[in-house]
Amino acid sequence: MALRINAKLGQYAHEMRREPTDYERRQWGKLRASQLHGFKFRRQAVIAPYICDFLCPLIGLIVEVDDDRHDAIKDQDRDFDLANQGYLVLRFSNADIRDNLDGVLTAILDRASVLPERQKITHPNPSNEARDSFELGREGL
Repeated sequence: MALRINAKLGQYAHEMRREPTDYERRQWGKLRASQLHGFKFRRQAVIAPYICDFLCPLIGLIVEVDDDRHDAIKDQDRDFDLANQGYLVLRFSNADIRDNLDGVLTAILDRASVLPERQKITHPNPSNEARDSFELGREGL
């Protein structure tokens, strides 16, 4: 069974995908559809208890687009927490996106190119009961 996200966070992320900021829209236009050298990004991805602007799950790279209202201390705590979960966060300001989008993309690609692939986990470990019933089913073959 797939691990489910918090319904409230999921709904909020969905709303954020429907109504991106102009700067998120510009950034997404360059990241979507694996345009950045094949790196696949998702937007407004939930990594509880956070919603990340852009996430490349293959390498654990998060790209955040920040406006002037962001709290640097809270962002630092959040980045530390995400790092402990195995993610690297790159932050860019709206001004970076507006004035130097090519430079932002180069910085993202430079980091993405050297990050190793994360371990692929397709499902959680089966419980003993599920494993036992699987083994029983195989014996009947």
